[in-house]
Amino acid sequence: MTAPTFSKIAAALAVLMVLASCANTIRGVGRDTANAVNATEDAGHTVKKAAQ
Repeated sequence: MTAPTFSKIAAALAVLMVLASCANTIRGVGRDTANAVNATEDAGHTVKKAAQ
């Protein structure tokens, strides 16, 4: 295997790793946002019950 070929393969693998990391980060942010929304809704229900 020549050096330029090895460099191209290594670069392609690095790009794949970066893209996979981005996908995991986006999924994690989505889960965190959903949890924050759920917690806010629960807090609103609790305040509503306390006010009654």
